[in-house]
Parts: sequence; C-alpha cells; structure tokens
Amino acid sequence: MQESPVASNLSPLMNQPTQTWLTQEAADRLKAELAELEGPLRAEIIKKIETARAEGDLKENGGYHAAREEQGKIEGRIRQLKHMLEHAHIGTPPASESGVVGLGMLITVDIAGDELKFLLGSREIASGDIDVYSEKSPLGSAVLGAKVGETVNYTAPNGKQIAVAILEAQPFI
Repeated sequence: MQESPVASNLSPLMNQPTQTWLTQEAADRLKAELAELEGPLRAEIIKKIETARAEGDLKENGGYHAAREEQGKIEGRIRQLKHMLEHAHIGTPPASESGVVGLGMLITVDIAGDELKFLLGSREIASGDIDVYSEKSPLGSAVLGAKVGETVNYTAPNGKQIAVAILEAQPFI
C-alpha cells in the first residue's frame, strides 16, 4: 500500500519532538508534581477503584466510574509531564543574538498603542501572574525571531492583520 503524498510530507513533522525551555525552578516543580502523581495519587486512585469495584454492579456504580475518570486524567498528566521533561531544555534560555526574540524571553510589544509584556514559551515556566504565549500561538510565532525595533504582523483569530512593534526582549530568569 502506497502512502499518500500529504501523509509522507507530514510524517517527519509529526515525529519531531517538541522542545520546551524550562527554568530549573519550573523543572523541579514539574518533577515534584510527577513524583506525587506517580506515587501517592496513583496509589490512592487505585484504592478508590478497588473499593468501588467491591461494591458490586459496575454498570450503575457512580463511584467506580468517577474514580476511573480521575485515573484517566492523572495518567494523561503523567504522560504530558514525562514528555515535557524528557524534551525540555533546562537552565538559561537558549542563546540568541542580542535583541532577537527567542524562547524563554520576556517580550514587551506595542499592539495598537497598548503595551503588552509576556513570556514566550511554555506556561509551565512561569510561576507568577505573568502572561505566557506559546511560540506556536499566532502572536508568539509572529514575534519569534524578530528583532527589537521591528514591526511584525500576525493574523488574529477574527482574520484581521495586526501590527506588533517589538519594544524589548530580555531573558526570563
């Protein structure tokens, strides 16, 4: 069976791991969460499932179904954390030329006269009340690689082109 041209073009992209930049603090926080999920929380949910299963008829056992749903959420988060930590760049933001917007940087932009400051990267990095934009978001992908002083455009969800002036880009530490 021959693979379609579209599928063969997408395959390499789909198999590429996505790298996330994390501060050491964020990586430690995620490792602690993973240990909690894999240890005490996993054991607790297994105990809930066993207790509910012992009550009898599983078809009408709300406690059993709720526990299984909770187990699914925990296992999903465990997979997400393992993947993120496995493919993370931990430490200082990746080196970039001075004034060039890159991952792990705190960016200040001007959008239609309003100043916006945000972190470019994963929301797992920030531990405070700072806005975080993924490099895959429309705004994030538009500013990634741009230089301070440049104006770039991005397409908003409503389809409009919006000009964004890069005012400042500094490593987030």
